[in-house]
Amino acid sequence: MLWLKAFHIIALICWFAGIFYLPRLFVYHAMSDDQATRDQLKIMERKLYRFVSPFAILTVVFGLLMIYQQPSYYLHAGWLQLKLAFVAGLIAYHLYCGHLVRIFANDQNQRQHVFYRWFNEAPVFALFAIVLLAVLKPF
Repeated sequence: MLWLKAFHIIALICWFAGIFYLPRLFVYHAMSDDQATRDQLKIMERKLYRFVSPFAILTVVFGLLMIYQQPSYYLHAGWLQLKLAFVAGLIAYHLYCGHLVRIFANDQNQRQHVFYRWFNEAPVFALFAIVLLAVLKPF
C-alpha cells in the first residue's frame, strides 16, 4: 500500500507541474504578437500536454488501486468522495487544457491573457482541497 501511495504522490506532482505551467504558456501565447514566438509556444504547449497526460492517468490508476486494496474503508469515507469530486474537476480541467492546446495550435484563440491568468489559478484551489482532505480526513 505504501508503494502505491508513493507512486500516486509522484505521479500527482508530475501532473501538477504541467497543470500549473501549461496555462501559464497560454497567458504568454495570448499576449504574443510575434508569429515566431507563437509558433514556439504551440510546440511547447503540445509537448507539455503530451508529457503530463500519462502522469494524470497514472495518478488516477494508483489512486484507484489504493481504493481497490481497502474498498470497504475507502468507499464509505466521506472525505474521499469529496476528494474524488475535486479529482473529477481536475480531469475536466486537464481535458479542457488539451482543447485549448488545439485552439492555440489552430490560431483560433479568442480570449485575452487575463482570462488565462485566472484560469491558471483554478488548480491551486483544487490542490489545497485534495491535500487537506487526504491528510486530515475530516469526515
